[in-house]
Amino acid sequence: MIPVSIIVACRKISLIEQQCLEACSKLDYPNFEIIILPDYITNHSLKDNVKVVSTGNVRPSAKRNIGLNHSQHELIAFIDSDAYPEPSWLKNAIPYFSDEAVGLVGGPSLTPKEDNLWQQAGGLVLSSRIGGGKLAHRYTRMKEMEVDDLPSCNLLGRRDMLIDLVESSSHHWPGEDTYLCLQVKKKLKKKLIYSPNVQVFHHRRPLFKPHLEQVWAYGLHRGHFARKYPENSRKMVYFLPSTFVLVLLGGPILALLHPTLLTLYLLGIGSYGVVCLIEGLRSKRLRISLLVAVGIAITHLAYGLGFLRGLLSEKLPEDRRVIPLKTNNNFK
Repeated sequence: MIPVSIIVACRKISLIEQQCLEACSKLDYPNFEIIILPDYITNHSLKDNVKVVSTGNVRPSAKRNIGLNHSQHELIAFIDSDAYPEPSWLKNAIPYFSDEAVGLVGGPSLTPKEDNLWQQAGGLVLSSRIGGGKLAHRYTRMKEMEVDDLPSCNLLGRRDMLIDLVESSSHHWPGEDTYLCLQVKKKLKKKLIYSPNVQVFHHRRPLFKPHLEQVWAYGLHRGHFARKYPENSRKMVYFLPSTFVLVLLGGPILALLHPTLLTLYLLGIGSYGVVCLIEGLRSKRLRISLLVAVGIAITHLAYGLGFLRGLLSEKLPEDRRVIPLKTNNNFK
């Protein structure tokens, strides 16, 4: 079997990182190493196949570049520190690399069952057809397909290719994975494959504030990328939340021109609310359905506003903030 280096970027090794490392160590695959990249080394009892490399206080994208330079194996697997793999993660991903035309492989990042109610609601927002839109496949299992963008929380590629590209992508965060995927597809003419069987479990940011901060950051950088790198970011699906924001804000002004416009505006907003509520009820969990419905609407607002800000910005300021993950910490 092809040897794999698993690279985990993190700030520190706490309970959630230990869950990731424990699941990685139990993968149904015979040949791999694990490299974890905290800011500083602290005293932790870790498995023998875990290599700890301190990086100082740098971005996750820079940490992955450091991890690449310390890796030894032919294939690289990136996973976020607040995620953990399904046991057959590597076994299901590696066969795709028998095709030299394949550059990167990834799959869904599912919401773990142990996440609390607010995290589950955030996960359902992202995985819904209305909330996640065209990117819903990132958060739920869908059919295998070729895509033009894969997130770094669940991403595999050949070391010799990545080591040439990751450093040039590391000045973006978030968004380094989008830039990397653009280079792989545009520059190297390689395929990006989404497989529903290459899955990890990814703890969600809880509704509302942490979730919205994350979505705002995604929208901000996608909007900026739509300005700078139209090949995989200037697509209608990414503009829809911003269109919703403009209609929501501009509708009352237009409605002053004619009563019919006001009626159409109210019907449109009412219909949108009903669709969000129906999507929330699809969770079949009454406690969470209203949270999901409200979460979809404010997710569209946060992403749409962030996208507009990024689209109109010639240059984004460096952002070294890390949004903290708040969980119920009931990990087994």
